[in-house]
Amino acid sequence: MNQSIPITLCSALFFLCAFSVSASDRRDVSAQSQERLVRVLEPLAATLEPSRKIAYKSVGGRRDLELHVFEPKGHDSAIDRRPCILIIHGGGWTSGEPRVYYTIADHYAKKGMLAISLQYRLMNTKEGVTVFDCVKDGRSAMRWLRAHASTLGIDPTRIAVTGGSAGGHVALGTAVFESGSDVDEATDDLSISCVPDLLIPLNPVVDTSSEGYGQGKVGERWRELSPLHHVKGDLPPMLICHSTGDTVTPYAGADRFVELSKAAGNDCQLFTFEGGRHGWFIFDLDHYAALLRVMDDYLKEKGFLF
Repeated sequence: MNQSIPITLCSALFFLCAFSVSASDRRDVSAQSQERLVRVLEPLAATLEPSRKIAYKSVGGRRDLELHVFEPKGHDSAIDRRPCILIIHGGGWTSGEPRVYYTIADHYAKKGMLAISLQYRLMNTKEGVTVFDCVKDGRSAMRWLRAHASTLGIDPTRIAVTGGSAGGHVALGTAVFESGSDVDEATDDLSISCVPDLLIPLNPVVDTSSEGYGQGKVGERWRELSPLHHVKGDLPPMLICHSTGDTVTPYAGADRFVELSKAAGNDCQLFTFEGGRHGWFIFDLDHYAALLRVMDDYLKEKGFLF
């Protein structure tokens, strides 16, 4: 087992009902339940607006996907190169929006980073949108940021990516999957790296097998989109934050990912929240503040915050 960074706070805030369904179906029901509970934090995000929204990709010539940009006060993009953090919302690849993590974006903009909340396509069987498309959008966004770093006033050597749950999966997808496969958009310039300089996945989907989350959504090609099954060397420094009581994206998967990543020679750490349900930090402001402190400390350690 990996050594992790322990923290003991209160246990889960909500009681989960038992369902007479399979384990994978139960995880899907649990995920849907938690999406409803996220709404208790909406008043916080409702008070915030990004500095601007920038289209980074056009889908089918009929829809633009946007970056919701929170700029630090006094930032002059013409002369100032700031660290950047790309933030990716969760929602089981089927729901959610950039506003979900506006509070995180605002937090890091106030600390001097260029903070961006990502809009990406959501899985929709009627429209033919799959989890592969979610991952493609994350990788496209990273390439767009690198290509436009000088215009945005971004330090291209200090681009971090964080995301929760399915957003954590999309975040990992910017780094673990090989270029040139079905995880890249045909129109992307593959000469531009989509790999960030730092990763902080939050209770991410790391395993899309039947032991993890999402096999029913990904289908027979689940292995192609399972970060746990694509661990390799030369991954960026990474801090995975996960709770032991997570029954949606099981903690064991994150623990195993870190173990394999370290064995491959990567700088990979695991922050463990003892107890707590999936997405523990979005249901309690004290837990949220504690997580931000952990993230802040890691970003300072790696030279992204001062």
